[in-house]
Amino acid sequence: MLFISTWARFEVASRAMSAPRKLRVAVLFGGRSAEHEISLLSARNVVEALDRERFEPILVGIDKSGRWLLQEEALLLGAARDPRLAKLNQSMPDVTLAAHPGASGAGSLTIGGAAPAGIDVVFPVLHGPMGEDGCIQGLLELAGVPYVGAGVLGSSVGMDKDVMKRLLIEAEIPIVPHVTLRRAECERSPQKALDRCEEMGGYPLFVKPANLGSSVGVSRAKDRQSLADAIEHAFEFDLKVIVEKAVDSPREIECAVLGNDEPIASIPGEIVVDHPDGFYSYTAKYIDDKGTTTKIPADLTGGEINAIQLLSLQTFRTLECAGLARIDFFRSKTGELFVNEINTLPGFTAISMYPKLWEASGIPPRELVGKLIDLALERGARRAKLRTST
Repeated sequence: MLFISTWARFEVASRAMSAPRKLRVAVLFGGRSAEHEISLLSARNVVEALDRERFEPILVGIDKSGRWLLQEEALLLGAARDPRLAKLNQSMPDVTLAAHPGASGAGSLTIGGAAPAGIDVVFPVLHGPMGEDGCIQGLLELAGVPYVGAGVLGSSVGMDKDVMKRLLIEAEIPIVPHVTLRRAECERSPQKALDRCEEMGGYPLFVKPANLGSSVGVSRAKDRQSLADAIEHAFEFDLKVIVEKAVDSPREIECAVLGNDEPIASIPGEIVVDHPDGFYSYTAKYIDDKGTTTKIPADLTGGEINAIQLLSLQTFRTLECAGLARIDFFRSKTGELFVNEINTLPGFTAISMYPKLWEASGIPPRELVGKLIDLALERGARRAKLRTST
């Protein structure tokens, strides 16, 4: 497999990053996006996977109003068991952030609440806007603090499906035909916007907010009226909407990527959906998953596996990513591969494919989380050496 070929060098780099004392890891979770509840579940699994001989977690929750709160570990691990009941504890102390950029480029972050805590590295377990889109990453760049995942540009591009698709087209990476709609355009000429979508060649069509994940706001349109309804629904979550032509009898294939300058790809897995929604919807993922199963590894030929891994790495590099990402594909009835999207902070829930794909590829969750933190420290150390004056 492709991921094995560069493993030895990655293993040496990981060992070299080991620290003699426990590193204080700020785990950020919650957030103001519609994926708030999914973030709670992901954070729970990240915290449980942290090696307590190496890392000391500092939990920081962000409620839906944007308020930052220090959290007790027991609160997160208990509340996150049911996303419908989970709420950040409003009685916990507010967080005050103090950034201390160093003269050499490296910096630190102090989190003040019940007791000030100096932070070595941040693990932003945030999904969707204002967490996965470059906002948090920009704050941490200003502070000079290492953090897990892509930088500001990679995070922003990975979140915005419109810009992402433009870059993939430029790199000649195959994607499905699509149309981008903006709210003002649809309000001005709604029938013209529908005509543009139908010019792709018939139904069904898939409609999704440009800047969300976890299938939030995604709908399958089977005719003009359901298309209009789906677009209106997607605009409840974003000012920009993507409408995509459906792939004939698609298989949903996913591949995980890990690394910085020399990323590696996992074995691919498949999401098999037999659900009334007709696709891998939010309901099928998190509420009623009885009609959804995962197959790891996916039933693919050696050539297909290699092609998916290569396309995953090409997508990762094209979109300026770092640390981690999950690349989602459609495989058509005739065997064509299309990149659907990239997730720069993929889910870490109990059913999430990113950790499951790596576990099947030989990296269990505890080791995976440790490597992600090592990659963050490696990238932060390199950036700290950059000159900031002539």
